[in-house]
Amino acid sequence: MPLRQYAYFALFSRHISADEMTSQLDITPDEVSVRGSRFTEPTAVPVNHSWMIACREPGLRVDEQITRILDRLQPYEDRIRDLTQRLARTGGGAVLHIVRYFNDADPAHPGTADAPNIFGWHLDREVLDFLSATGAELDVDEYDMAGAEDAR
Repeated sequence: MPLRQYAYFALFSRHISADEMTSQLDITPDEVSVRGSRFTEPTAVPVNHSWMIACREPGLRVDEQITRILDRLQPYEDRIRDLTQRLARTGGGAVLHIVRYFNDADPAHPGTADAPNIFGWHLDREVLDFLSATGAELDVDEYDMAGAEDAR
């Protein structure tokens, strides 16, 4: 079964821009989004500003992707915690987001017969401690893409 997956840690806010977050953390994000209306046509614009450190490297288990993200973030844990507390006062926060697409027939992300098993994953104590210390939530999205080509 083909599988495509990625993980990212994001800070989000309706009021504090990604540039302000970058300034406070002194970490350059991999991705940012700018707040706008979800219903703007023709392209959806995010409802929040967000600042993200991501791992989209194929062939890794989710826990390996998360480890790569946390290796970059843990030296800044105190700053992230302080910023998350500030964001939470205005409805923002932090999230570790995991996205997985099962039965993904996307030709841009081909699977191979000798690829490692990337289906199983776990969160170790170090990850849980980081999420707790920074006040982050865990959000896991999993999508079955079987038949998706029929819907296209």
